[in-house]
Amino acid sequence: MDIDLKANTVYLADNLEVLASMPAESVPLIYIDPPFNTGSTQERTQIRTVRDVNGDRTGFKGHRYRTEKIATRAYEDSFGDYLAFLEPRLTEAYRVLASDGSLYFHIDYREVHYCKILLDGIFGRDCFLNEIIWAYDYGGRPKNRWPAKHDNILLYVKDPGDYVFNADEVERIPYMAPGLVGEEKAKRGKLPTDTWWHTIVATNGKEKTGYPTQKPLGILRRIISASSNAGDLVLDFFAGSGTTGAAALELGRRFMLVDNNPEAARVMLLRLPRDDTRFVNLLQESATTPRASRTQAREGTLAASGSV
Repeated sequence: MDIDLKANTVYLADNLEVLASMPAESVPLIYIDPPFNTGSTQERTQIRTVRDVNGDRTGFKGHRYRTEKIATRAYEDSFGDYLAFLEPRLTEAYRVLASDGSLYFHIDYREVHYCKILLDGIFGRDCFLNEIIWAYDYGGRPKNRWPAKHDNILLYVKDPGDYVFNADEVERIPYMAPGLVGEEKAKRGKLPTDTWWHTIVATNGKEKTGYPTQKPLGILRRIISASSNAGDLVLDFFAGSGTTGAAALELGRRFMLVDNNPEAARVMLLRLPRDDTRFVNLLQESATTPRASRTQAREGTLAASGSV
């Protein structure tokens, strides 16, 4: 398998195969948001409302509207042995990570404790730099426990004595009591801590793709600004809706995105600019496919293949 590290590329592929084909220490920054192993199918349905006197809902000033379903996107989020699924992929991620590189591992409260032990074994405990808490306030609130309103992002570095962290490139946040720090500091703002308050992607926002569990650009902007330099390659091998690629392009980085879900590929094909992005479908290949066909599938775009 030929992997192009210079182009902005989306691979529809088994991420383990792509990782195994990459050179060692070739990627300065990896961000992954793997399935959270919730045990269910993650599904998101996009709708729109159209003015209709016989519609099924009432809106502003009592006007009636008809609900129309645009699309439903889904993926399976259930693994019999989650850590056995992750371990070979994280081992390869460690191998391809640059000597001064960083890995951000995005997970939730159900699996974070087990995943940290796994990552400690692969990277070494001294390479664990931060646990970032992404806190938000949206959705239902159960009455029988504290509502879960945060995700966990584990930050590991290849070398705890040599890694990229551009504090001055990170967008500052306001002081809670600006009058206590002086005008100059208040105007500049302060560096975020390891607790990030950031809304999820709004249901009616411009970022919305309809892909389940889509993450907001603001989270990826902060990660990429802090832990990579202009022109660096950013790898996301659980790419989903392609937020990592969108943020990387915006910040002058290159990206490599990998996902084996055709729904994810469709979303990324629509979201990322065609002129700046190479789409490659490696799921077309098989042991029984003739060599010429395999080469054509490898080099063709997803759009040309008709698979998305």
